[in-house]
Amino acid sequence: MNNFKNLRGTVDLLPDQLIKWQNVEKIIKEQLFRSSVKEIRTPILEMTELFMRGIGEGTDVVSKEMYTFLDRGERSCTLRPEGTASVARALIQNGIKTKPSQKLWYMGPMFRYERPQAGRQRQFHQLGVEYVGYKSSRSDIEIITLAWDILEKLGIKELNLEINTLGDHNDRLSFQKAFLKWLEVNKNSLDLDSQNRIDKNPLRILDTKDIQTKKILEDAPRLIDFLSEKSINRYLSIKEKLKLLKIPFIENFNLVRGLDYYTHTAFEITSGALGSQSTVCGGGRYDNLISQMGGIETPAIGFAIGLERLILLSGNELEENRGTDIYIVNKGFDAETLAISLSRRLRNYDLITELDLSGASFSKQFKKANKLNSKSIIVIGDDEALRNEFVIRLFGENSLDNKEDKISFDDSIKLEKWISKNLLATITSEN
Repeated sequence: MNNFKNLRGTVDLLPDQLIKWQNVEKIIKEQLFRSSVKEIRTPILEMTELFMRGIGEGTDVVSKEMYTFLDRGERSCTLRPEGTASVARALIQNGIKTKPSQKLWYMGPMFRYERPQAGRQRQFHQLGVEYVGYKSSRSDIEIITLAWDILEKLGIKELNLEINTLGDHNDRLSFQKAFLKWLEVNKNSLDLDSQNRIDKNPLRILDTKDIQTKKILEDAPRLIDFLSEKSINRYLSIKEKLKLLKIPFIENFNLVRGLDYYTHTAFEITSGALGSQSTVCGGGRYDNLISQMGGIETPAIGFAIGLERLILLSGNELEENRGTDIYIVNKGFDAETLAISLSRRLRNYDLITELDLSGASFSKQFKKANKLNSKSIIVIGDDEALRNEFVIRLFGENSLDNKEDKISFDDSIKLEKWISKNLLATITSEN
């Protein structure tokens, strides 16, 4: 076989495409830094049992979508399909008791075996934020606000926030009993996927995409009608604060997180610019996860954002990138050695320096510098090498009426003055 291709559902990100990715990631990291959220990195590969317990055996992710295999020690391993379970495991393993309250973020590849489509691949990239150890409804507001602000900062248009409350564990049990009775009566009217979920994960039926089932569910019991007074007041407080912050929202009582450990707030942020696959961010409170995985009772709330969808939605202005500051044209043995030394010095000034390595003619090297829109150019040939100097000048559109300067390799002061006068102001304005 000599015609290798990437696997279906995976993509190569080439240098020109990565400019936009890197700009998106930079904006995200700046927002997280300003919000005092710290990075955590967990392994891509985990024990399968972690996700079976953390996500739930009855979910589509665990039952249909995970990449799972036995390693040489006959241990069942899985490429992570999401990040929350891994973060919970890391906190428990490394002693959550010593630091029970933390604001954490992670970013990296995840893996799910599902049908590839625009903005969704089998290897995809996800940003996750977890506020661990925070119980107050203020943490719900802060994390929703953080997600909203990140998306606005990236220029995402037509944003909509949908919220719901799942109540506490007792509220959900009361609702589930009534809902299961209703499902028994209406089972045959539901779509096949929803029927299969009755015994495994009935709450996920509320989140169905089937139009006919959605219409039937309009007559089903509503979870909000089973909430305790305490849960209702918590939810009312969150809605009131969102209004004060001028973050528009709609209530979606069918928005659920169908796992037992989820409690209270559930939310999604969608974008009308994405069409039917409109969800950009999904989050919720999961006060029971860490204790279910063997840790201490620890409240938590988090969200996840798929980076592929962000890239589709982010404006073209994010593709802009700082160009080459200095292109070093060089030819001849001594000139090439001096050029390598000079390129290292220039990079210490935080200048994007391109050293021509082709050994081609001067004219071809000038053409390459022009193609890269280099702001300035340095020329080192045999004559310059013999005199231990180089020629430097502005290039392209910047070069009009600009004379060449000859600078000795030993004259750092003159070089610094030239850079300060001709390049630094331009670079600062670009950034």
